Amino acid sequence: MPLRVLTLNLWHDMGPWPVRAARIRAWLDRLDPDVVGFQEALRAPGFDQIAALLEHRLPHRDYARAAILKRDGGEFEFGNAIASRWPIVGRAAAALPDRGDHETRAVLHCDVDAPFGPLALCCTHLHWRFHHGEVRCRQVAEVARQVVARRPKGGFPPVLVGDFNAEPDSDEIRYLTGGHVLEGKSVYFHDAWRVAGEGSDGVTWSNRNPYARLALEPNRRIDYVFAGYPLASGLGLVERCRVVCDDEEGGVWPSDHFGVYAELRCDPLPDAARTPTM
Repeated sequence: MPLRVLTLNLWHDMGPWPVRAARIRAWLDRLDPDVVGFQEALRAPGFDQIAALLEHRLPHRDYARAAILKRDGGEFEFGNAIASRWPIVGRAAAALPDRGDHETRAVLHCDVDAPFGPLALCCTHLHWRFHHGEVRCRQVAEVARQVVARRPKGGFPPVLVGDFNAEPDSDEIRYLTGGHVLEGKSVYFHDAWRVAGEGSDGVTWSNRNPYARLALEPNRRIDYVFAGYPLASGLGLVERCRVVCDDEEGGVWPSDHFGVYAELRCDPLPDAARTPTM
């Protein structure tokens, strides 16, 4: 069986949340992911959006606050969450660089005790405004530094998921995929969609979705599953990737973003399938 990974920006509890939550649960039951990274998840005293959403599914969970959302006279934590089929045995969370204004972001790392070995999973959500590319560059540099530092030595390639609010040809994403240098450094992660996408444009912010259309923004691919370079054995190779949570029922969509689902290889390739690299 492959490692099944899902990322989804929840749009916190905007719109018809109880019905949206049911739509998301239906997708979770259909996809049956092993690990999920959520963005824009809320928490407050007596309220845990992820626990309420997942119910019995994916019982091992962690959360990192990115900001405080104030409304209706109360305060909510707004951040990233990871949910896993298998135990989470280590974690770290950190604030990301910002512009010194009200917008703040965070990164959450979880070490998962998976059956094929330790899995380092990271979830993040970057600044959203179109002209904030400079801060997103600083954010991805810090995220990549932390992901590489937490990779299990010789183990399964690290997995990085989230809402990056940046298109594939941006400096931010080209840095993560080896096409751009930041601060004299470069890194490389497989973009799961680029490696094994289903053949469509991969858009995750779509004007087909009326929740997204309200923002008056163009269609974009801004949500990603990244994976470290696979081992020579094939462990960690991205074999499938598709856009999910991208439909409506009765006028209700799961979120304002579509999700991204990927499957990564968990067992060695047959010897005949391996070719040397130069």
